[in-house]
Amino acid sequence: MAGGGGCSRLSGILQGILLAFVGLGVWDVLFVYEENKCSMTYMFEYPEYLKIKLPKKLSSHYPSYGLYRYKEKNSAETRKELKATGIPVLFLPGNAGSYKQVRSLGSVALRKAENIHNKFHFDFYSIDFNEELVALYGGSLEKQTEFVHACIKVILKSYKGQKGAPSNVAIVGHSMGGIVARALFTLPNFKSTLISLIITQATPHVAPVLILDSYLIDFYTTVNNHWILNEETLRNITILSMGGGFRDYQVRSGLTIVPSLGLYNNTLNVVTSAVPRAWVSTDHLCIVWCKELVLATVRAFFDLVDHNTNQITMDLKKIMKVLHHHFVTYSEKDSEDNPETSVSFPGSTATWSEINTYDWTYNSPQFSARLPKASYFILPLPSEEELYSNLYCRTTNLESSDWIYGCTLINQSVCAGKANPFPFYALSDRLKYFTVSQEGIDLTGEAELLKMYKIVNFNVEKYRSFSHFVIHVSKARVNKQFTMECEYLTVKSRTMSTPITNVLSFGASVHRVLINSTGLIHYVKLQDFNKIYQAFEIHVESQCQSLHGKRADVYRFHVPWSHEDSVVTTSVPSSTVIYAKLHRARPENDSSVPELQLHTTRNCQYEITIRTSFCQVLGQLFRFHGVYLPTYVVANILLVFGRQLIHLHNEGNCLDFTIALHAAAKPYKVIPFVNLAAFLLRYEWFQDVWSILMLPENDILILNEQGISSSAISILLFLFGTAIVHWSGIFFSLLLKQLSSLWSLFQRPSVVKKENGLISRQSSCVVIFFIIIIWTTCGAVALIFGYFLYLLKVISLQASVQAMKGILNLAPRVETVEKIPTSPSVKEEEGEGEEEEEDTSGTASDSPEESDRLNLECPNWLSLSDVDDAVDTLKIYITILHLLNWMMLFSAPSFIYWLKNLRYARRLNPDPCDIVATILVLTMGILINSHSTSVKRSKLLKYTARIQLILVIAMAAFGLVHLYRIPYFITFSLALYALCCLI
Repeated sequence: MAGGGGCSRLSGILQGILLAFVGLGVWDVLFVYEENKCSMTYMFEYPEYLKIKLPKKLSSHYPSYGLYRYKEKNSAETRKELKATGIPVLFLPGNAGSYKQVRSLGSVALRKAENIHNKFHFDFYSIDFNEELVALYGGSLEKQTEFVHACIKVILKSYKGQKGAPSNVAIVGHSMGGIVARALFTLPNFKSTLISLIITQATPHVAPVLILDSYLIDFYTTVNNHWILNEETLRNITILSMGGGFRDYQVRSGLTIVPSLGLYNNTLNVVTSAVPRAWVSTDHLCIVWCKELVLATVRAFFDLVDHNTNQITMDLKKIMKVLHHHFVTYSEKDSEDNPETSVSFPGSTATWSEINTYDWTYNSPQFSARLPKASYFILPLPSEEELYSNLYCRTTNLESSDWIYGCTLINQSVCAGKANPFPFYALSDRLKYFTVSQEGIDLTGEAELLKMYKIVNFNVEKYRSFSHFVIHVSKARVNKQFTMECEYLTVKSRTMSTPITNVLSFGASVHRVLINSTGLIHYVKLQDFNKIYQAFEIHVESQCQSLHGKRADVYRFHVPWSHEDSVVTTSVPSSTVIYAKLHRARPENDSSVPELQLHTTRNCQYEITIRTSFCQVLGQLFRFHGVYLPTYVVANILLVFGRQLIHLHNEGNCLDFTIALHAAAKPYKVIPFVNLAAFLLRYEWFQDVWSILMLPENDILILNEQGISSSAISILLFLFGTAIVHWSGIFFSLLLKQLSSLWSLFQRPSVVKKENGLISRQSSCVVIFFIIIIWTTCGAVALIFGYFLYLLKVISLQASVQAMKGILNLAPRVETVEKIPTSPSVKEEEGEGEEEEEDTSGTASDSPEESDRLNLECPNWLSLSDVDDAVDTLKIYITILHLLNWMMLFSAPSFIYWLKNLRYARRLNPDPCDIVATILVLTMGILINSHSTSVKRSKLLKYTARIQLILVIAMAAFGLVHLYRIPYFITFSLALYALCCLI
C-alpha cells in the first residue's frame, strides 16, 4: 500500500510538471511577444458606409449579406455623390469580421488622392458577411464565394458608360476573406480577368487553423489544388500575402504562405515584422488598421496605377516590382523609376572631394548655410589584387533621394562621357583639376532603408565597369546635420559562424561570440538552426571606449528562405535581447542558415550570448502543434474507457478514472504504430494496400509536408494530453461532488436499481424529440441538450451513491453479516434464512434520524454489492461524460453559427453534426439507463474493451489534423458500449 501510494504521488507530481509545461507554452503563445508598436489609423471625417442596392433576386438569395461603399461625410455635397468614378477595390472581411474594417484603407486612400489633387482616386467597397464564423464552420464558404462573384459584377456594372471604365477590381482580403478571394477562380463561370490584384492579410492559405468540419477542408483542397494545377493559367494574377508575426496567435505566419509550385513569380509572402517602414508584428485584427501597413498598402495601390488608363496596371513585372519596393526592400528611389538611370553631374557649381582611404566618415556641418554648394565625394574602386569584396555605406538624416552613383574614369583623368572640366578638392585640401564625366549612373535604387539608416552594400565585382563611386550631398536638401559612413570590406572576414545550443539544454548551455568592431557591419551565422521548435535568446552587449555624440546600432535577425526578418534598434553602449525563432521550417532543398546582421559602431566591442529559451521552445511547440492536442486528450480518455471495461470484464469491478489513466495512458501503445504506417507509405506496395482498404491519408504525412512533424513531439503531446486528462478528471470529480450536494437539497436521492429497463417509454419519447430537433434545426442543438440531460443523470447518480454510502456507514457494523435488513418483513419477502443480529452499540437507533438528514428513501434491502455496482456504474458514467464534454466542444461552432443565423434560416444547411448527432442520440437513449451489472454479463464486453486501443491508434493517424473525425471515433466507441448493454 505504501509503495502504491508513493507511485501515485510520484505520478501526480509528474502530471503536475507536465501541466505546468502546458501552461508555460500557452502563456508564451498568448502573452509573450513584443508590444504593439502599430499606430492607430484615424479618420479625418466621419465614415459613411453606403449600401449598394443589389438585384432583387440576389438579395433574396443572400438575405444576410450586403455590399457597401466607403465614403466620408465631409459635406452635404459628398452625401449626394453616390456615383462611383474611381478605381474599384473590394475588401473581404474574415472570420467574424465586419464590413466596417475597410475604413482604415478607405480613409488613407482618400487623403492621398487629395494630396495629388484627385488626378485619380480609389473607390473602396466592402462586403457584409454577417460576421459569420467561417474559420470554424466551412458550410458557408461556397455561398460567400458566389456572393462575392455577383458583387464584382454589380460593382463593374456601376461604372459602365464612363470614359475609361474599369474592367477589373483589386481585392483586399482579411483572414478567411483571402481564401474566399482565391476561391473565386474555382467557380465555373468566373473570368480571371475580373481580378487585377489580391492582397491578403493574415489569411491561412496553407490549411485551416482548425479543421472542425469536412466542408472546410474540402473547400481548401479545392482552392489549393486549382491554383497549383492551373498555375500557368493563373500566372497573371498577383497575390501579396502578409502574416502578422508572433503577435498573431490565431493564424501563425507559416500558414499565410500561398501554396505554389514556384513556376512563376506571381506570389509574394511576407511577415509584417520584415515590411520596410513598419517592422512591427501585428495581432489578427491589428493588421487591418495598423497605420504603418495601411500606408504601405495604399502607397502600393497608387504606384500601381497606369497613368495612361488611370487603372491598375496589368504589367506583372511592374506589379511585382512595386510590391517588392513597398513590402520587401524599400529604397529612396520611386518604385516606378529605373534603379540604374543615367544622370548629369553639375560643373563648377558643385564641390568635389576625393576619398583616399578605404573607410571614411563624414559629419555634415550643423547648419546648412555652411554648405554653399552641392557636394560630391569620389570613392575609387579597389583594384582586383586587393581582397575587398564589398562597399558598405550608410547614412542618417540625409534627405537627398539621389545620393550614390557609379562613374568611369578614362586614363585616370577623363571620365567616360562628354568632357566637362571642373575643380574638385581632395581631403588634403590641395586643389586638383580633373576632367570628369558629365554623366553617371544613379545607383540609389539599390539602397535599402533600415530603420534610421539608408544602406548600400555593393558587391564590388558586380560594378567593375565603374572606376569610382560618387556620393552626392545636395545643397537644397540639407536642413539638418547628417552622418555618412563608408568602408570597403571583405565579407568573409566579417562573418562568424557559431553552433546553436541544444534544445534540451534548458538554457544552461551558452555559446558566446566576441566581436572587436573596427567596421560597420558584421554577420553571425547560426548553424543548424532550421527547425520550428528551436527558440533562442540572444543577448548583444556593446561597450565602447570613446564615443562622440549619440550613436545607435541596428540588429537584424535574417531568415534567408522566408521574408520574416525582425529588426531591433538600440543605443550604444547597451544590452539588448533578441528572440530568434522561425515562422517556417527550412525547405528540404535549401542549405542556408539564419544569420544575425549587426550594423555596428566603430571601435566598440560586442559580446553575443546565445542560449536556448525553454519557455519559448514550449511556445513554439504549442504555436505549431497546440491545435493537435485535443486528439491526444480524447485518445487518453478512450484508453481510460478501454481499461475500465477490461477491468470490469476480468475482475468484475471498474477502476477509478485516475487509476485507469495511469495504467492505460502509454504513448508506446499508440505513437509507434502511427509512425510505422507513415514510414511504410513510402513504398508503393503499401500504398496499394492502403488504397485497397480505402483509408484516408495519414495525417502525419500532412505534417511532414509542412516540415513540422517529429516522433518526439508526438510523444510529448501525448504526455501533455495525459496531464490534461489527469487534472481535468480530478477537477471534474470535485465539481460533480459539489453539484450532487447541491442537487440533494432540491431532489431526494434514490437507490440505484440494478435492473432498469434500458429502453423506457420516457427515454424513447426524448430520443424521438431529439431526432426531430436534429432534422428540423441543427444536430448540435440536440447534442447540447442531450449532454445536459446526461449531466443531470450523472449528478443524480453521484448524489445517490453518496447517500447509499452514508446509509452503510451509519448501519450496524456486523462482520459476519453482509446484508443489513431494515425490517423483519424484508427477510421473509426475500426468502432469506439469516437471523438479524442485535446492535449492542446503539448505532441502529440513530440510523433513521441520519437517514432523514440525508433525505434518502430507505430501500427495503441494501447491500455492499449494491453500492459497489452503483459505484462502478458511476465511474463509467463519468468517463462517458468526459467524452461527451469534447463532443459538445466540437459541436459548439455549428451551434453558434446556427443561432446567429436563426432569423434567416431555421435549419442549418449543410449540417456537419447531423449524422453523428442522430447516432449519438440513439446511443444516449440506451446509456442513460445502463447499469454495470448488465454490462458485466455482455458477450461483447471483452471485444469492446480491446477495440478502444485500435480506435485510439486510428484517431491518432486520421484525426490529428482532421479534428472533425474525432466525434466519429467517440460515437463509434459509445455505440459499441451501448451494444454491450443490449447483448
